[in-house]
Amino acid sequence: QVQLVESGGGLVQAGGSLRLSCAASGRAFSINAMGWFRQAPGKEREFVAAISWSGGSTDYSNSVKGRFTISRDNAKNTVYLQMNSLKPEDTAVYYCAARTLPWFFEYSDYSRYAYWGQGTQVTVSS
Repeated sequence: QVQLVESGGGLVQAGGSLRLSCAASGRAFSINAMGWFRQAPGKEREFVAAISWSGGSTDYSNSVKGRFTISRDNAKNTVYLQMNSLKPEDTAVYYCAARTLPWFFEYSDYSRYAYWGQGTQVTVSS
């Protein structure tokens, strides 16, 4: 089992920045990829970003590309999501997820992730 604990959400004005963190524990050595997803009220959970655990390959949804950066610190078993130029439409609960499946296999599909954090609220005011 892998446990994930997120931190760093909050309230920020449009144009501001936040950094989310997600610390993995338990069988963290089994992780091959981690991702960030978000869910706004009344909407489906959507892919934000993903990163391979070994090589650091990354990918982003078109809606955040150029504004968000995903990174990882293997020594700390932690993944980060740096969010810049935030917009009101970025408001959502952000979830960290981890999986043992290979990085390249449908990493934007939330159903392919076995482990989830509790979620952290990000609110961007206009």
